[in-house]
Amino acid sequence: MPKQLDRSVLEMALIGYQRSLENIEEKIADIQRQLGIRPPKAAASVTTGGAKPKRRMSAVARKRIALAQKRRWAAFHQAEEPAPAKKTAVNKAAPKKAVAKRKLSPARKAALLANLAKARAAKAAKRTKGQAVPF
Repeated sequence: MPKQLDRSVLEMALIGYQRSLENIEEKIADIQRQLGIRPPKAAASVTTGGAKPKRRMSAVARKRIALAQKRRWAAFHQAEEPAPAKKTAVNKAAPKKAVAKRKLSPARKAALLANLAKARAAKAAKRTKGQAVPF
C-alpha cells in the first residue's frame, strides 16, 4: 500500500504544479499584452494542431529567382547550340554523306538464329512442364 500512497501524493503534486504553471503563464501573457508584445508563434501553432503556416515569398525574392533561372537557361542553351552559320547557296547544295550501313556476317547471323531457336525450345519445354518462365 505505501506505493499507492506515494503515487497518489505524486499525482496530486503534479496537478498542483500544473495549476501553478497555468497561473504563471496567464500572468506572463497579461504582462506581455500590457507591453504590446505578441505571443510567440510556436505556442500558437501548437494550439492549432501543429499545422505549419504556409511560407510566403516576397515579390522581390520571386523576381530574383526568376531572373537567375532565365540566366541559367540562356547560358545552357548558348553552350548547347553554337552560333548558327550563315546560310548560303553553297551550304544548301552540299548534301550530307550517307554512312554505310553495317552488315552482319552470315556466320554470326547463323549463330544468333541458333541461339534464338535454342531459347524458344527451352521456353516451350518449360511451358509443357508447367513451370513459370523467368523472362
